[in-house]
Amino acid sequence: MNLKRWVSTMLGFSAFLAVAAGAAPKPPAPVVEAEEEVYRYTSADNGAGPLWCKGSTCIVRIGRDVFVSGLETIPDLKPLNNVRWLLFRRTDTGWELQQRDSGRTREPCPLAGFPDGRLFLSVNPTLTEPNTYNGPARPKVLEFAAADPRAPFRELSPVWTDSPKFTEHSYRGLAADGRNGELLALNILGHAAQYWSFRDKTGRWVAHGILDFPMGVDYEKPEPIRLCYPVIALRDRAAYVLAISDIVEPVSAWRQFKRELTHQEWDYDFRRLFFTWTPDILTKPFAPWTEIASREKTCGHIDNLDIWLSPRGAAHFLWQETSLDSRLREKFFPGERLTYALRHCVVREGQVVEQYTLVEAGEGGSNEIPGVGRFQATPDGRLFVFYYCSGSDAAGKPISENRLMQIRPGGKHGEPVRIPLAHPFSSFMTATPRGGSPPSRTLEVLGNSPIEPLTMRYARLRLP
Repeated sequence: MNLKRWVSTMLGFSAFLAVAAGAAPKPPAPVVEAEEEVYRYTSADNGAGPLWCKGSTCIVRIGRDVFVSGLETIPDLKPLNNVRWLLFRRTDTGWELQQRDSGRTREPCPLAGFPDGRLFLSVNPTLTEPNTYNGPARPKVLEFAAADPRAPFRELSPVWTDSPKFTEHSYRGLAADGRNGELLALNILGHAAQYWSFRDKTGRWVAHGILDFPMGVDYEKPEPIRLCYPVIALRDRAAYVLAISDIVEPVSAWRQFKRELTHQEWDYDFRRLFFTWTPDILTKPFAPWTEIASREKTCGHIDNLDIWLSPRGAAHFLWQETSLDSRLREKFFPGERLTYALRHCVVREGQVVEQYTLVEAGEGGSNEIPGVGRFQATPDGRLFVFYYCSGSDAAGKPISENRLMQIRPGGKHGEPVRIPLAHPFSSFMTATPRGGSPPSRTLEVLGNSPIEPLTMRYARLRLP
């Protein structure tokens, strides 16, 4: 018997003994095929970093090519519009810059792609003079050819309802239905609404509208609940938007207490999670916003993370919850337990039909704290969650790693496995079908590592 066959036999025998002893075999870990630096950056001090458009993605695969959009801080310019976009392609010799913005902007630029080789970049160039703090902007979508990304791009102008006066604070979202060659773009207008524009397979912006924010009637002073960082999914003209509350702290006692702690005049609330949807963006209006999670009572925190649309028409949502603001607990809600959880729900026909906790940590339990996560769907129909984990293990050893968990029907999930990355990602995006990338057994990640926080890195993982 050769060595390779002997090793395989012994591994199989070990798994058999584990099962016979009552212990399920640990699932195999993904294989790390690449870890690379894409680019480095300096902080622009304008409130928006390279992952600020977190509801969309800045990494796309088209065929054999992988593209990344990045940010470059412009020297000697004052915020807010003091960065420019960059477009990279991965080659046999590494990551190569293809094009650089000739203008100025504030925020990162989401990417989307189609299998036919079209690559799209959502941009928001300012219309202000250099060193002007803020002002009007004109959102566009740029179209590149994946086969020749250095060639001149086409400028596409989404059609918006009522000609809104957009600014550098765009909170842009971009989603692609790659199979059908269609796009959905979102752009915010102050604290009033999210505006949307839909481009069909013929290349025309044929539908547009306004997603008015829900009213916070239960606040001390009722106000619209601005919903930001939209996670968008589009398939066969069904569209979903998952967004998080982003308003100045509405509870006056909490606001005053936090000002005394931080000496800041503002503090924002990210603790109410809403979604809206339409089964057909051309013929049906978006439904009223539905609230699916809240940490309002204890001043907690929610981070909207991802959407996956199953082949059978269900929408899967992923988010992270922190139960409370520990700084306020002693004064305002003593005795409340501090927990951290990664949560998942399933929506059919606009209704939440299943809701689960995938991972939970906190006082009285595990200290392995789940953070940012993303779905990864494979061509054979499996669904995984890739996420960051920090804190410490049962022995008190510090943890900073990425893990992978398979999601199964009926709220079941596999045991999470550690991914042996040299530079784990604490913040990241993935090449997702929401950006037009195909389902794949290859998981491709763009993000930051705590080891090098001002470096954007790429990793490629082959799933079991």
